[in-house]
Order: sequence, then C-alpha cells, then structure tokens
Amino acid sequence: MKKWYVAYVISRHEKKTSERLSLMGIENFLPIQQEMRQWSHRKKKVDRVLLPMMIFIHADVWERAQALTLSSVCRYMVLRGEHEPAVIPDQQMERFKFMLDYSEETVEMCVAPLTPGEQVRVMKGPLAGLEGELVEVDGKAKVVVRLDLLGCAGVDMPVGFVEKVK
Repeated sequence: MKKWYVAYVISRHEKKTSERLSLMGIENFLPIQQEMRQWSHRKKKVDRVLLPMMIFIHADVWERAQALTLSSVCRYMVLRGEHEPAVIPDQQMERFKFMLDYSEETVEMCVAPLTPGEQVRVMKGPLAGLEGELVEVDGKAKVVVRLDLLGCAGVDMPVGFVEKVK
C-alpha cells in the first residue's frame, strides 16, 4: 500500500531528484510556485521550490527503498522517538496540492504554531471547495491547510469567500 513520505534531498537538487524519481516510476510531488522576481533592471517569472530540500514521495515499502538509491536523496523525515519514516495522511496531501494548483496568491509555509481557528470551506474564487482553517496573521485573513509534520501552508483570502463548516 502506498503512503506519502517526506524525503530530504541535497540543497538545490529538488527538481532533478523529482525528474529522476519519475523516470524510476516512483510517484512524487515537488511543491513549486511561480512568482515574479524583480532585479534592478528587469522582472522575470521564476519557479520557486516551496519547501527547500524536501520532496514528497508516494511509495510502497520497495519504492521507498529504491528512492534512497539516488545520491541526491539523503533520508526520510522521521519523528522524534520513532524509527520508521513519518507518513503524511492522504487527505492532508490532497488539500495541500489543491491549494497549490488553484491559488492565484503566493502560498507561504509557516512553521510558527498557529492557534486552531474555525473550520471553513472556500465558496468563491479559484480555491472554491478547499477546506481548512481560517486564521488571522498580521491582520490579514488566511485560509490555512495544516501539514501536521511540516507546519501550515497559508494563502490570503477575503473573509467573504469562506463559510463555516458545520
């Protein structure tokens, strides 16, 4: 049975590692977002890896071991006191991927502990259907999807776009 794992990779090798895993037939997910960067004389759209040095791998036990044969894959995330790699629940991964795919705003990862808020469902806009928590950070309303092992992914959201989940 396949499960989602977080693999640590060598710095700045995330994209190449994702390509190599795909060539091996191992399903993986590298969270990337396009953003506009401005230098002194020009602007350019660039792909930004959302979680540097990490890649999500959806694998069974055999594929998980095969991924470690790549020289750029260092190890899997393991929780303190555990010996087996940590597993990301499928539902959390689906919500996270949905947020990245359909958000027009830049998604930011925050590891600061956030107080759990109201459970909400986005009703309007490109993220319609996404469920998460409504929190306020620096006076802005954000919809947050928790990835329990990594923190939260949040995106700015007008409060009128969400409704409370019953």
